[in-house]
Amino acid sequence: MSDREKSDQQSSESPKHWFSAKAYGWGWGLPTCREGWLVIGGVTLGAPVLILAIVLLGAPPIVAILIGTIAPCAVLCVACYLKGPPPRWRWGDGDTDK
Repeated sequence: MSDREKSDQQSSESPKHWFSAKAYGWGWGLPTCREGWLVIGGVTLGAPVLILAIVLLGAPPIVAILIGTIAPCAVLCVACYLKGPPPRWRWGDGDTDK
């Protein structure tokens, strides 16, 4: 098997989306591959580090907490939007995008 065939086979085996669609409601569910889990881990670990860095720079704690929570949440939303199924309302198992 040539290298090109191996890469084609690997790309067809990898998941299309990093995040799954929720069965009920609007938005995304849990990650479906390691890249999605890395995004979740980066956001989870990055938020407290960002808050601490902002406090150490001399900003008031409330400003650090607001920036340190809003920025990682925005990064997670952008990652889900770009690497997940299109967001829409879903009403059960037969209505999910995979």
